[in-house]
Amino acid sequence: MDRKPVMTAASTSLGAGVEINKVLRNTYMLLGMTLLFSAATAGVAMALQISQMTALVLSLVGFGLLFVVNKTADSAKGIVAVFAFTGVLGAALGPMLNHYLGMANGPSLIMQALGGTAVVFFALSAYVLTTRKDFSFMGGFLMVGLIVAVVASIALMFFNVPAASMALSALIVLLMSGFILFDTSRIIHGGETNYIRATVSLYLDIYNLFTALLHLLGATSDD
Repeated sequence: MDRKPVMTAASTSLGAGVEINKVLRNTYMLLGMTLLFSAATAGVAMALQISQMTALVLSLVGFGLLFVVNKTADSAKGIVAVFAFTGVLGAALGPMLNHYLGMANGPSLIMQALGGTAVVFFALSAYVLTTRKDFSFMGGFLMVGLIVAVVASIALMFFNVPAASMALSALIVLLMSGFILFDTSRIIHGGETNYIRATVSLYLDIYNLFTALLHLLGATSDD
C-alpha cells in the first residue's frame, strides 16, 4: 500500500522523461531537414538572382507564415507550414549570399559563417543537454535585447552607420547564443512540448546567428 504512490510518481517521472526525449529527437530531426530545405531554396534564389525587393517580400511572407505555423503546430498541417516557412526564409537569403559571393573572399566568408554557426549551436546545445541547467531565467533579458535589436535594425534602415551596424550584428550574435541556451533548456525541462514550435524557435536562432556572423565577417574583411 505504501509503495504505490512512490511507484506512481516514478512511473510519471519516467513517462515525462520519455516524452521529453521524443520531443527533443523529433525537433532535431525536423530541424535538420528544414535547414537542408532552406539551403536548397537559397541555392535556387541565388541561381535566379532574385532582387533585394523580392527578398524583402519573401521575408514578410515568412513572417506571415510564422503565425500559420503556430496555429497549425498541433496538426499534420504544421509540417507543411514549417517547410513553407523555412523555405521562404531560405530563399530570402539569396541576394545577400550573392552579394558576399561577389567579393574576392566571399566563399571563404560564407564558409566561416556557416562553420561558426555550427560550432556555436552544437557547443551550446551540448552544454545544456549535458548539464541539464535551466536557462528559463534568461527569458526576460533576451526579450528586452530582442526589442532593442529590432528597434536598432529599423533605425539603421534610415541611417547608414557602419560602426552601429557592426555593434548590432555583435548584439544579435550574443542574443541568438542566449536563445539557443534558452530554447534548448525549455525543451529538456518540459517548457516546450510541441516539436514543431521547438523547431521553429531553434531554426530562427540559427538563421539569425548565421546572418549576423556573416555581416560581422564581411564588415571586418579587407575586401
